[in-house]
Amino acid sequence: MKIIQLRPLAAAILLTGCSGTAFAQLGQNLSVDIRSLSMGNAVTADPPGISAIHFNPAALAKIDGLQTDVQGILANFDIKRQFSVPPGYNVFGYSDDPMVCNDGPEVATDFCTDYKGTVNGDVEYVSLYVPVLKKIVDLGEGIPMAAPTAAIAYKPPGSKATFATAMYAPLVAGFGAEDGNPGNYMGQQVALERITYLSPSFGYQVNDELSIGASFGMSYQAIALKTDLRFPNELIGMLRMIDEVICTPFKENQDIITDILLLGMCNTQEGMNPFGRFGRMDVSMEQSLSPSYNLGVLWEPTEEFSFGMVYQSSAKMRLKGKYNIDNANAPRELIKGLMSSPTGQILAAILGFPGNVPATEAGLVSMDFEYPAHFQAGIKYKVMPDLQVNFDVGWTDFKAWDKFKFEFDRQISALKIAKLLSAYVGDTSLALPLGFESPWSWGIGVEYSATDRLKLRAGYEPRASAIPDDKRNTMVPINNAQLFGLGLGYRFDADTDIDLSVGFLRSNDKIPANSSSLANQTGVNNLLLNPYAGLNVKTDTKATVLGISYRTKW
Repeated sequence: MKIIQLRPLAAAILLTGCSGTAFAQLGQNLSVDIRSLSMGNAVTADPPGISAIHFNPAALAKIDGLQTDVQGILANFDIKRQFSVPPGYNVFGYSDDPMVCNDGPEVATDFCTDYKGTVNGDVEYVSLYVPVLKKIVDLGEGIPMAAPTAAIAYKPPGSKATFATAMYAPLVAGFGAEDGNPGNYMGQQVALERITYLSPSFGYQVNDELSIGASFGMSYQAIALKTDLRFPNELIGMLRMIDEVICTPFKENQDIITDILLLGMCNTQEGMNPFGRFGRMDVSMEQSLSPSYNLGVLWEPTEEFSFGMVYQSSAKMRLKGKYNIDNANAPRELIKGLMSSPTGQILAAILGFPGNVPATEAGLVSMDFEYPAHFQAGIKYKVMPDLQVNFDVGWTDFKAWDKFKFEFDRQISALKIAKLLSAYVGDTSLALPLGFESPWSWGIGVEYSATDRLKLRAGYEPRASAIPDDKRNTMVPINNAQLFGLGLGYRFDADTDIDLSVGFLRSNDKIPANSSSLANQTGVNNLLLNPYAGLNVKTDTKATVLGISYRTKW
């Protein structure tokens, strides 16, 4: 009973944190600059115009006069999720999970006799969190996500300093599915956004070879989630066994003796089922102003070679928002049954159980959230006068997400119960250990000057995963990934350039049954979240990004 009351709240909040983790890797640098996308983001030593604000602000010093940059970016996320039954599948002796089993109510057995095979729970459309509406909005099937950007820079005549600002999206991603989708137990709708709406910046030319720069970003951050909840746990399987085996003889013959001996657990109108739906939860948190800064250095000793380095600071935030829970009938009936028995009431009083589980619960939630710091360094080298190669290495401090701690505006009975089971739980707080790692990765880009006006580009960036093998899940539909980019740049005149790019990111992941404590682990210790306990899980993620930019000098 303790665990059941905790789960709807704790699990959905855990999912909210994980959604940030997922898209921090999936969407990082996909919607900032399309030339960089086509070069595998290996542009620290060769930053693209005003987008140097993000990639290396030292390169702003290369801009002369007044320049503007407008870009339009479209992104589509194709995420497939598959679930299948391994040999020996069961949860506390039960295997009749309707998600993977064709058996109907006419089959009077606890074991499935006809499995469905592979079950698909694919993402169906792109979703976005709209700050004004305070809700997630579905864009509709087949409609891509749009991320327009705009920037302006100015270098006074004779000055060594260039000043600039830009509006762009370092991170924007989201997905959704219709009711009944098997993937909805780890997010029916998910959205994560970080939008930099103002970024005062400067680049300063120290001498002919060396430039330095800095940018100060003011950003909006939001995390939002709507998810169905279920908990195929061994303890809930035991409660089903109690209801179907022990309680069956007493259902029609209840008296005070059986109430006392059985703690009222047989007085329920609906019994617990490890494969049943436990409810639904909506969570959304945001912060309107999240400051950060970027520091950059650019060294260009020759025309053929340059070296760049940038540090993008972390952004520590206090996200605040609301949660709303719709509780299913079964857990409500269980607590109601306990309270119908004198011994059940005594047990509930000793353990601090609530007197009832309401149909809906709502309140305020907040958390300390850190957008991770990033370091990147790279070189540009002209192999031939018309052929340039860029190579970068980078590191992102995802280890800052070792755990998330959520705090509530009131004492929550579920947490008062759960603190008996875990040192990470208090009366008004819940800490969730994630154990993420800080990976190094690299990228390479090639640019070929076909003519004085036309440049062709290609890039490749393998993205190392920050997610430990025992924490993979369908909310994070990515483990290791590969980003491919192609593009071209065309100079219309001495002052105007247009770039076209396409990027393609892919990731395939297999999560064998019982291998992840955030997806499919069985046993009594999967206390928070394993909606696909005992099942094999596969994810196949593809992200396609198209973009156009228009740069001109005035």
